[in-house]
Amino acid sequence: MADTSVKKVSSEASPKGDMGQKYLASGKAVSMRLWENESPDEPKPEAQRDYETVGYVIAGRAELHLEGQMVLLEAGDSWLVPKGASHTYKILESFTAVEATSPPAEVHGRDEP
Repeated sequence: MADTSVKKVSSEASPKGDMGQKYLASGKAVSMRLWENESPDEPKPEAQRDYETVGYVIAGRAELHLEGQMVLLEAGDSWLVPKGASHTYKILESFTAVEATSPPAEVHGRDEP
């Protein structure tokens, strides 16, 4: 029988990760996280992650540097970072975005800085 349980997660009570992300709802194959009011700063360290990420910008602006390419992200934009792709973000204006990761980023040490 399929799992039919419903899960609700309030961002106010969500656990926070070491990089400032809030972990939202999570299932077996996908999870969500919130980056809220990230301040402009130097680019984050370049990373290659063991999961695929899609995101949506709620507010602000950032540069996504991915495998030698640069994409400007602004409110209303969405993006994809393939599993294993070398990437970094540079926040240009106070930045709020939601991301979904598959498999879930927060398990098995996948989301460590």
